[in-house]
Amino acid sequence: MKMLLLGLGLTAATVALSPRAQAQSNYPWCSYYGSGFSGTNCGFTSFEQCLENVRGIGGFCQKNDWYQPSAAARQSGARKHRHPQS
Repeated sequence: MKMLLLGLGLTAATVALSPRAQAQSNYPWCSYYGSGFSGTNCGFTSFEQCLENVRGIGGFCQKNDWYQPSAAARQSGARKHRHPQS
């Protein structure tokens, strides 16, 4: 009985002290759906992915105002727009 209580106590402590799961929000597109658009999912890399998420359940997609591209994405984007100097 003591071992069972010890095991339950350790499990409860582990659950209580573990970090909370958070939704990934560092993607460029968010979907809004549900009653009063209370559901939000900002985990889409493309507008098309976002549309697939709301298809059939109602809702809409919008650019994520909080999106911050990674340093690698910023550098690769910067290379595409450089022009050789004459």
